[in-house]
Amino acid sequence: MTKPLPEDPFIRSLVIQAQRAQFSRRNMLKGAGVGASALALAACSTGAVEKPKAAKDKSDTDKIVRWDNWALYLDVDDDGHYPTLEAFEKQTGIKATYTEAVDDNNTYYGKVKDQLKLGQDIGCDTVCLTDWMVDRWIRFGYTQELDDAMIPNKKNLVPELANVSFDPGRKYSLPWQGGFAGIAWNKDQLPGGLTSVSDLWDPSLKGRVGVLSEMRDTMGCIMQDLGTQIDGKWGDSEFSAAIDVLQTQVSNGQIRNIKGNSYKEDLQNGDTLAAIVWSGDITQLNFEAGDHWAFSLPSKGGTLWNDNFLIPIGSEHKKNAEMLINYYYDPEVAAQVAAYVNYIPPVAGTKDAMMALDPDLANDQLIFPSDATLANAHVFRSLSSAEDQKYNSQFQAILLGA
Repeated sequence: MTKPLPEDPFIRSLVIQAQRAQFSRRNMLKGAGVGASALALAACSTGAVEKPKAAKDKSDTDKIVRWDNWALYLDVDDDGHYPTLEAFEKQTGIKATYTEAVDDNNTYYGKVKDQLKLGQDIGCDTVCLTDWMVDRWIRFGYTQELDDAMIPNKKNLVPELANVSFDPGRKYSLPWQGGFAGIAWNKDQLPGGLTSVSDLWDPSLKGRVGVLSEMRDTMGCIMQDLGTQIDGKWGDSEFSAAIDVLQTQVSNGQIRNIKGNSYKEDLQNGDTLAAIVWSGDITQLNFEAGDHWAFSLPSKGGTLWNDNFLIPIGSEHKKNAEMLINYYYDPEVAAQVAAYVNYIPPVAGTKDAMMALDPDLANDQLIFPSDATLANAHVFRSLSSAEDQKYNSQFQAILLGA
């Protein structure tokens, strides 16, 4: 029997997003020499592959854990130290290496897929990737099954996210953070602010606008600006209308950059004054580089996404990685991370812990969004293989030509 969706709108939104395994916030590669159609075909491939064997675990004698993640995705102090990660090291005696190695899902996958196929060590023991890419890794046998006995804090996972279509029972993955894609701008240069995606096309911003290399976020925001509800029924005509807008704004020089997580550098150095961005990044950018930027969900809607922990098949430190994941599923630790990254935690009890840590943040709409905020954030609907190939090809053609 199919379980009814939960009443809570935030949890309901995340459940819908988790159940659609092809969704992501960052999935398109801007890379030299990679054709649009070839990339789309690779992304859509569902052919059978020989699954590699898991590496022998050396955690009992080799007390290290290596974690690959996105930029601006873990609490960090002015000296470049990670407070919660250092607390984990002291608590467990495990030496942790944290690397901001992920700029978008496909570029990361492109670097490690050959090693994964052979079951080799890719240089990390856990990595956080988006649902649709998690689905691919699990299907191809590129992840190790989690040992629940090593992750007792798994009980703190928001219950409605515990049984998703791409990983029933969460045997191979656990959520790390969720969040929004919307618009940001330099408050010093644009004191009047922005309210819609259309505002990005104002002639005064020509050559100073950025958009994301994630097709579903950039196209999702543009499509909604044109009146299409991205989690509803739509097809070629609606997507083509949005592609025409993107092509026009790239061709006429309005859009300067189409990037993954590195877009923050363009905001910081002033190359771009406004952009389609990911929510928590802007709060962290303000913290690190001065309070110069604002974030908002567009008036006609932003997007919603979620990222997840995985343990690669070639990791020789599985137990150590599980201990790391368990540590971050403590609500008090999750609250410390959320206070810095300003993304949506999947750990039950985090809001209560945040009330004790910082009551103002417990009411922050980017961390614990209200019904009204969630009503303006949508998940890009599931695509068939043919649609995925076609739409990604169209988007990639613009990306490579930018």
